[in-house]
Amino acid sequence: MGKSASGKDTVYRELRRLMPELKSYVMYSTRPMREGEQDGVTYHFVSEEELSELEQEGRVIEKRVYHTVLGPWYYATVDDGQLSGDEDILMLTTPEGYMGLRSWFGDDRLRDIYIEIPDGERLLRAVKREMQEREPHYAEVCRRFLSDCEDFSEEKLFEAGISHRYENLELEACVRAIAEDIKKAKDR
Repeated sequence: MGKSASGKDTVYRELRRLMPELKSYVMYSTRPMREGEQDGVTYHFVSEEELSELEQEGRVIEKRVYHTVLGPWYYATVDDGQLSGDEDILMLTTPEGYMGLRSWFGDDRLRDIYIEIPDGERLLRAVKREMQEREPHYAEVCRRFLSDCEDFSEEKLFEAGISHRYENLELEACVRAIAEDIKKAKDR
């Protein structure tokens, strides 16, 4: 997990490449698909109605909403068969999502990985990424930046039990450190 534009998606992809034994989990989202994303790969892109149906079926493990400048966007972890078995799974989430996963699975089955970079670098990365969009929404970049300051506050990180932190200023070193720590944890 990490604030927007911290590089967590890139770290995730590199970890999956280095450690193919880690199974991936594809979350559900009601947000619009970005340029280059694929349904079922980046997210399972669903409507609010479809997500509500999954919730009524008791299949939503955790769900959160972000009130964006484009309207509400929901993100959820759904019990859809991806999380069955004893495989080690690498997934993206937030402190709030992590607490929901802990409630569902228990503390002993999860390990946190928090990616961080200085806010100035993060903001520059976010603006550069948004510039690549067909229709950039800079107001949403600003909203996410400010919202992340609250969602990933030191108090919320502490409350969620986040203790494994990695600085992502040099991608290869960050990925290597995380991979080594995952291997050590698996050997215990």
